[in-house]
Amino acid sequence: MNQYCVVVANGHKARFFTLEDPDQPEFESGPNLIKHKDLSSETLQQQHQDQWSESKSGGNRGHGGQSHGYDDHRAQHDDDVERRFANSIADECKRISHNKRTNVVLVSQKRMLGHLRNAIDARVHGVHTDELAKDLIKLNPTDLHKYLARVKLIPERRNPAL
Repeated sequence: MNQYCVVVANGHKARFFTLEDPDQPEFESGPNLIKHKDLSSETLQQQHQDQWSESKSGGNRGHGGQSHGYDDHRAQHDDDVERRFANSIADECKRISHNKRTNVVLVSQKRMLGHLRNAIDARVHGVHTDELAKDLIKLNPTDLHKYLARVKLIPERRNPAL
C-alpha cells in the first residue's frame, strides 16, 4: 500500500513514514505506519545556543538611560533557516514518494506548514497533499497512525482477515 508518505515535522526535526500492508494480512493487522528516516536541522538547533553572541539585542543605551532600538533580523534569519529545512524535507519526500500516485500527508505547526507547503509545491509534482496544522513530532508510530486515521487522513488499521 505504499501510497502514503507521511511527513511529521517541526522547525528542527522531521520524520518520514510510509503506510505499508503487512506481509501476511490474514494473520497480521495492517496497514502499518513504517518510519523511514529522521532529518534534523543542525543550524536551527545550534541557533539558540551558539549563533548569537547576545541573548537578545534590541537597544544600545544612550545618555540618560534611554534606549535606541534596532532590528538584528533574527526573525528573518529564522525564516530563512526554516525555509531551507523545508526544502530539504521536500527533497526527501520526493525521494520517498517516487510513485506519482502517492498521497503526501504533511503534519506540522502552522508556521512550518506554510514553508513545507511551498517547498512541496515547488519540488514534488504529481502527488496529492493533505495537511494537518498540529505538532505531533513526539508521537510514536502507533499513536500517530491512530490520530491520523481518526481525522481521516490515512486509512485505519484493520484486524487480521481470519
